[in-house]
Amino acid sequence: MKNLVPVYAAIDIGHSEITAIITEWIDSDTAKVVGVGRAPSGGLKRGIIVDIDRTTQAIKQAMSQAETMAGGEAPPLHANIGGDHIRSVNSRGVIAVSRRGGPIEPEDVERVLQAARAIPVPPDREVLHVLPQEFIVDDQGGIKDPVGMTGARLEVAVHIITGSALAIGNLHNCVDGAGYQLDSLTLSTLAAAEATISDREREMGVAVIDVGAGVTGVAVISDNAVRHTGSVPIGGRHVTNDLAIGLRTPVDSAEALKIEAYLSEGSGFDLDTPLLVPGVGDVPEREVSRRVLAAIVAPRLEEIFQLSAREIQKAPTTDILASGVVLTGGGAVIPGACELAERVFNLPVRLGRPINVLGHADVLSNPADAGVVGLARYAARNLRPAVVDRGVVSRLAGRLSNVLSQLI
Repeated sequence: MKNLVPVYAAIDIGHSEITAIITEWIDSDTAKVVGVGRAPSGGLKRGIIVDIDRTTQAIKQAMSQAETMAGGEAPPLHANIGGDHIRSVNSRGVIAVSRRGGPIEPEDVERVLQAARAIPVPPDREVLHVLPQEFIVDDQGGIKDPVGMTGARLEVAVHIITGSALAIGNLHNCVDGAGYQLDSLTLSTLAAAEATISDREREMGVAVIDVGAGVTGVAVISDNAVRHTGSVPIGGRHVTNDLAIGLRTPVDSAEALKIEAYLSEGSGFDLDTPLLVPGVGDVPEREVSRRVLAAIVAPRLEEIFQLSAREIQKAPTTDILASGVVLTGGGAVIPGACELAERVFNLPVRLGRPINVLGHADVLSNPADAGVVGLARYAARNLRPAVVDRGVVSRLAGRLSNVLSQLI
């Protein structure tokens, strides 16, 4: 009997970089990454694809690298979507149980979910997620799975997420143009949450702040259900641009300097230590201190957190965020960001890194990679996998390793 293993391919289509991974799932909670690929992006603006050709080529490049490392073709892709075109709303649906007095069937659950999603959706928008928060059987609430229970009336509370039909269509076009099949789309913030928060945090209440390059996503989760999702139309790239303008240095140099801006006096670094800043054109390089960098970075990062706090306040359960805030995404790696966030949110804040990842954990341990790891995890928990013979994957990977060792 063949040793079969579930395999998922995920691709994080970000503002500044596209990251692809191919994963084998050892069990329901642990992934082994067998392929990783990265390519510069630049074809997105505020989470929306504005350059089809550039994005298509970046997807092809990242996926090709991941397939080469994995030693085989990728299964259909699970991709993320985000941006300020995303909208969300809480809704409710109610039905009479088909067999009055009999057990609730899966068909009843499907009908009540359809009733809950029957909200006005403009023709230029598409529903991405209908996420159950709780079921109510007659007068009994707080039910996660009503199948098999007895009742006459079934009600559900859901969180509905919609996106621009144009943005969704363009993403499909880019994946198709790169020669791949798109299996599912997941909201970027939900993917990041899937990779970084524990079941305990999900139950007690937690806010996830995903600081991307162009957009910052917000999700509030409690009692194992998504209560609110939203976004802030600024992100890490805006911090970079502030540095580039304030220091009169190229954007690439500002990006590298961003992580030198220690925002805390207790960072262990001398904030007055001078750093070299390249000039633009014929302007010579010069020295600035980390304190100067922090003075430019901190206000923009504080603005991101303040706007995120406003999004959190829109959730109906902000008073029970017992687990505090998890900060993830590329913009979260600025030293001192968590301490600054704690002052803004007045809650405990921790850095969210991908958890339960084997194989290339050294490559995927960065908060910026939480989204792509979460995509694979979300698909593994909610969707049917592609299945391959583990022996075939191992043999292909072994052959590739031998070839590479001969070339080095």
